[in-house]
Amino acid sequence: MCTGCGEMKPKAALVRVVKNKEGEISLDSTGKKPGRGAYVCPRMECLRKARKARRLERAFSCKIDDAVYDALEQAMENEEGAFCS
Repeated sequence: MCTGCGEMKPKAALVRVVKNKEGEISLDSTGKKPGRGAYVCPRMECLRKARKARRLERAFSCKIDDAVYDALEQAMENEEGAFCS
């Protein structure tokens, strides 16, 4: 389920956001990075909705700095073609 729009979609149609053991949060385009994962649609709009509602913070049970959200948005913009097929 997308943490932004709340729609149920196949796992392959979503982008995984992962928090590793060190507490670093990043996009996981492969879906295989170790750590706790949450999913979002490959649309910038859904990432922004998840940010506004602090849904990733709830999924990871931690505070996420705005700089991390900015980095996630930048990474999604840079890799948008990789996620959309």
